[in-house]
Amino acid sequence: MSTEALLREMRQRLRDGGLHGCFLVRDLHTGQELGIEPDTQLPAASLVKIPLALATLERIRRGELDGATMLTVEPGRITSPGPTGLSRFRHPVRIAIDDLLYLSTCVSDGTAADALFALTPPAQVAGIMREFGLQGISVRHTTRELTETPVERFEAAEAHLAYALAIEAGTSGRGHRVPQLDVTRANSGSARSYVELLQALWTPSAIPPEVAGRVRGLMADNLLRQRISPDFSSDASIWSSKTGTLLNLRHEVGVVEHSDGQTFAVAVLTESLVPAGTQPDADAVMAHVARTLRDHLRQL
Repeated sequence: MSTEALLREMRQRLRDGGLHGCFLVRDLHTGQELGIEPDTQLPAASLVKIPLALATLERIRRGELDGATMLTVEPGRITSPGPTGLSRFRHPVRIAIDDLLYLSTCVSDGTAADALFALTPPAQVAGIMREFGLQGISVRHTTRELTETPVERFEAAEAHLAYALAIEAGTSGRGHRVPQLDVTRANSGSARSYVELLQALWTPSAIPPEVAGRVRGLMADNLLRQRISPDFSSDASIWSSKTGTLLNLRHEVGVVEHSDGQTFAVAVLTESLVPAGTQPDADAVMAHVARTLRDHLRQL
């Protein structure tokens, strides 16, 4: 099948699955890539925790922070479905910065992430990204705002109304009545900008090798593997990734390293057009399209 025909088929597959998707797959050795709307900006949701980890680890390398420093973190006490880790704790805890990095990146714990943002605010994270020559990812706010969406204001039986608002209240310019979904106000990025970040972490770049290695290790230990991970994990490959979920947004970015030496960066950012929170079929479609693009690129 030609590349053009394949892309047409994958776009139709996304439409049939009720998804608007932005994809980019890049061979990190050759630079060849294949994508669908890779430059469209979308709210990043928890993908922002990768730049946060990068900035925190760079400040540790510089001696501005010590990973062993113990902090007292107040519990999140969040009871709505979704949040993990300290976000669901009921009592304060004492925890080291290094362990907050693990919880924020590998468990996608928003309370842990915000404890790190208290040390390195969003503007400073964005500044460190610019120092490394990484453009296109906007870091504007903490993750606490991701738990203050319309879905928390409805009873469980009416949650579909929040998802309907997320789907229908956007503008043609990617503004939105829900602030967390407005790309001019939210943490945001494109499939391409996240692939550029992955390339900088997996190949020689301005990022110090010890910092890049730590971020790669955290992503390899990601515990949330229900999305596209099943299509990239095997005994003959290593899949390192980070997911992002917010209202109708479903994202995952990562790198698959094959035993034959081939290495691909994969970025998948999607918006669901179905007003429901649990959508395993959407995850399956995302994974199928991402793997199909990778398989096609691998054969070129």
